[in-house]
Amino acid sequence: MGKKHIKNEQGATQRRDFLKTGSLVAGGLLLPVASGGAAFAQGKEYPKLGNYPDGVSGDKVVAGLTLDLTGPYSAEGAGQKRGFELAAEMINNGDERVKKVSPLTKQGILGKKLVLAIGDAETKPNSAVQAATRFIRQDKAMMIAGSVSSSVAIALQNTCERAKTLYFPIISGSSDTTGKDCRRYGFRLCHHAYTAAKAIAPVLSKEYGKEMKVIYLVPDYNYGHSIHDHMREFTEAQGWTTIDSAQIHPLGATDYSAYMLNIANSGADILINLDYGADAVNSAKQAHQFGVLKNMKMCVPYMPAYMLEEVGPEIMQGVLGTMDFWWSESQKNEVGKDFVEAYEAKFNAKPRDPEHNAYMTMLLWADAIERAGTFYPAAVVEALEDGVNNKRPHTMGGEVYFRAEDHDGAADFVVVRGKKPDEIKNPDDLVDVVAVANGVDTLPPVGYAGCKMSSAA
Repeated sequence: MGKKHIKNEQGATQRRDFLKTGSLVAGGLLLPVASGGAAFAQGKEYPKLGNYPDGVSGDKVVAGLTLDLTGPYSAEGAGQKRGFELAAEMINNGDERVKKVSPLTKQGILGKKLVLAIGDAETKPNSAVQAATRFIRQDKAMMIAGSVSSSVAIALQNTCERAKTLYFPIISGSSDTTGKDCRRYGFRLCHHAYTAAKAIAPVLSKEYGKEMKVIYLVPDYNYGHSIHDHMREFTEAQGWTTIDSAQIHPLGATDYSAYMLNIANSGADILINLDYGADAVNSAKQAHQFGVLKNMKMCVPYMPAYMLEEVGPEIMQGVLGTMDFWWSESQKNEVGKDFVEAYEAKFNAKPRDPEHNAYMTMLLWADAIERAGTFYPAAVVEALEDGVNNKRPHTMGGEVYFRAEDHDGAADFVVVRGKKPDEIKNPDDLVDVVAVANGVDTLPPVGYAGCKMSSAA
């Protein structure tokens, strides 16, 4: 598809505070944000596709957010909401810090007011799909974003593919999301099972040695099985032995006593806890309660952002894991400093993974639209796929872009270790950054999982 762009004239804009109130629209919360000014005449050479041109015929553009506001991943969903709100406010206010990631952005996206429509995905694929469908059909949303569960992410990606609507999973740990389940309209920024396992395996080997026996606690859904497979692959390559009695439990489990009894009697040296969100918190607490951690170490390779404070340093000290973002590491570069500064000013707290992923994703979407010069969905897909030639600075150092072949995000992330209680200086001083994983070097080989995409138009 050729790059046919028409320059739009930007109308006058008025700076206004972000409005936190809203009205119930299509079952989700429609949040009006700062005014973006006059409507733009979109390029008439583009045919109708998805919600184009209806979704941008006025002076606003809607982003539909399917967030886990209830369920086992509700803390992560609430964090994503804060990150999106911050990004929308800064974009609509013409904040100069946005330009470091999206250089062409002035005020709004192509001058249009960005409106957030928010629905509760409840950590359930059906609920997420219903919310996304309402946003696409009724609110004419030009993008959908939000997930924690990979099952939710894959379901939403399929829905948005059919609707020719951009989709961005914010947290999706299964490598299948950009592997065998990749879709032309889906772009994932966050690290995942393959990249986390590849990054942490050599750190574990260096920390504990080559002759270790490990047992896994596995949530029974797409992400859990994906990271179990990749952790086995990369730890066994380091010389570790896997005990073939993985403890597999349903998502949202509350009683782990039977699993912990089996783990305690397994003879393992290390428990690799693959849980996420509230499951990770509950299982770690019960591992401590049942005495499992007296005789073996614990690793949480895909560590939830809020686990550290919810579980406490007495249990989390020395526990290794990976995270997309850690605020202290971000202070080493300008874009990271900007994000933390803006987040603290708005929410009086340090941001974590979910807030960061939502914020960066929104800015990268805006940047792709500005570079394309249009909201036409296929042109925005093309701009995102050309990210390797338009790399942007990333909060964890280095540069960020989406790999064209499978839409996997190439962005650095961190390997962390929980601090001891007597080392913690304040409520946000919870980990040491052990290593910064290279976002490009940890990506799986192109085509490793059979990613096949259809045409964007």
